[in-house]
Amino acid sequence: MTRTTNPMDALPCPCGRTQGKGGQPLPYARCCGRYHSGAAPAPDAESLMRSRYSAYVLGLSGYLQDTWHASTRPAELALEPGVKWLGLEVRRHHQADAHHAEVEFVARSRLAGRGQRLHERSRFVREDGRWLYVDGDLL
Repeated sequence: MTRTTNPMDALPCPCGRTQGKGGQPLPYARCCGRYHSGAAPAPDAESLMRSRYSAYVLGLSGYLQDTWHASTRPAELALEPGVKWLGLEVRRHHQADAHHAEVEFVARSRLAGRGQRLHERSRFVREDGRWLYVDGDLL
């Protein structure tokens, strides 16, 4: 059986995660790509948040829906056309207990030539061994 490769696999992951402090960017296949493909669940809330950012960059609305907690998940998710995602900065990751965590981040984008900045403190819950996005507060 031949494995089909994704042209994104060797490119730096959109989430910006690096190997070690100040190291080389992780390739998509070794970072968010494995979560997007279903090969593995995100091991912690920060990894899930990063994979969700990458899903926005790549237009993976199904993944976003699948990783959104049922209590707050929208019935439909329409991604804004024309948004160019520019980068992600994770400011803080706090795991309150084995099943609850928060991640504060800033995501930068551009739409119709105008820069945008999303600064959010997101809440995550772990159910059945999977981290899920619940909601967040804009900062």
